[in-house]
Amino acid sequence: MAFENLSDKFQNIFKNLKGKGRLSEADVKAALREVKLALLEADVNFKVVKNFIATIRERAVGQDVLNSLTPGQMVIKIVNEEMVKLLGDETVELQLKPANEITIIMMCGLQGAGKTTTAAKLAGKLKSKGRKPLLVACDVYRPAAIEQLQINGEKQGVSVFSMGDKHKPLNIAKAALEHAQKNNYNVVIIDTAGRLHIDEGMMEELQEIKENLSIHQTVLVVDAMTGQDAVNVSEMFHEKLTIDGVILTKLDGDTRGGAALSIRAVTGRPILYVGMGEKLSDLEQFYPDRMASRILGMGDILTLIDKAQAEFDVDKAKELEKKIKKAEFDFNDFLDQMQQVKKMGGLNDILGMIPGMGSKLKDVEIDENALSSTEAIIYSMTKKERSNPEILNPSRKRRIAAGAGVDISEVNALVKQFDQTRKMMKQFSGMMGKGGRRGKFKLPFGF
Repeated sequence: MAFENLSDKFQNIFKNLKGKGRLSEADVKAALREVKLALLEADVNFKVVKNFIATIRERAVGQDVLNSLTPGQMVIKIVNEEMVKLLGDETVELQLKPANEITIIMMCGLQGAGKTTTAAKLAGKLKSKGRKPLLVACDVYRPAAIEQLQINGEKQGVSVFSMGDKHKPLNIAKAALEHAQKNNYNVVIIDTAGRLHIDEGMMEELQEIKENLSIHQTVLVVDAMTGQDAVNVSEMFHEKLTIDGVILTKLDGDTRGGAALSIRAVTGRPILYVGMGEKLSDLEQFYPDRMASRILGMGDILTLIDKAQAEFDVDKAKELEKKIKKAEFDFNDFLDQMQQVKKMGGLNDILGMIPGMGSKLKDVEIDENALSSTEAIIYSMTKKERSNPEILNPSRKRRIAAGAGVDISEVNALVKQFDQTRKMMKQFSGMMGKGGRRGKFKLPFGF
């Protein structure tokens, strides 16, 4: 998980600061030395670290901080504020023209950064906001790049314009724009070719497209796992093309996170989105304050709420509430709730967004396959068994275990857990129905 090591180090530093009743200038300097080392180990640009520490030191050694009743908390507050400034101070949206005009977005980046997939992710996100995007296949060099864009476009329900790999990218882009004008598309996303390294030919091709078409947004896709190299790539692309923003991919991987903390400071250009997984829905708006909170081990409850609102079906939730009140909750509802939780991402990531949970989860192994096993058991039940769990006798359980490929003890454990949940819900339902107690108890909606 991104920033895990950095978060752990920050939490230890903060724990030591909060443990002191009073802070001396020497205490602050010692803590900032640890912060500096932690950032450098996370592959944050050296100049960025130097300026970051100098700014915090200047603010933290003032008399207002050292003489306050909670000096440790004051220093943490300063670190958090400066971290937000470092990441961009405010959320920056992709700049789009009015819906009755065409916005042209050029995606660029090195090969392997996930540019083609990110183009499709972005198209899906814009489609969900009411836009009509057209993906344009201009990577005519990488084998299967066009096919990859077409497959991902189809999954997103977004059209893809392609002329194969025998035409110049500029000519393809021009033809795509004409196609967009005739067919009422209002966003054109050009997927350009990447290279293994920056070369003159690559830049000339991108510059040619930019000079001949009115590109409204030039978006650079950067692999966060390449660390300091990601910052260097961003700097070079910006120098040659003047980029408008960056999308960081693979931020969910085992990355030290230095790129996210350096790109804005080095290029002056904002991070627009971050790729947090391989699914086409795994593209998140970049919020500097939320990312700072995550890095400093303070959780990210707002993103968790956003994920829940995006994935949970309101009508299903209301239907479930009615069933709970009538004590009619069955395995179909259990399965439905599990699937909605799975859509939000891995359990480790979800729990890591809850303030204070990150450090507690450090040595806890959460078996993500357990959900799949539970699903398999429920899918092995007949419709009648799912709707009427009370009919599950030993012979039925043996058949279900065989169908799911699990030991019968797992089936027994799930049925027991389900029975306990139902009993608890029945108790809540009873409490809700008693006069004078209405509204004092909140019904549970997940497990």
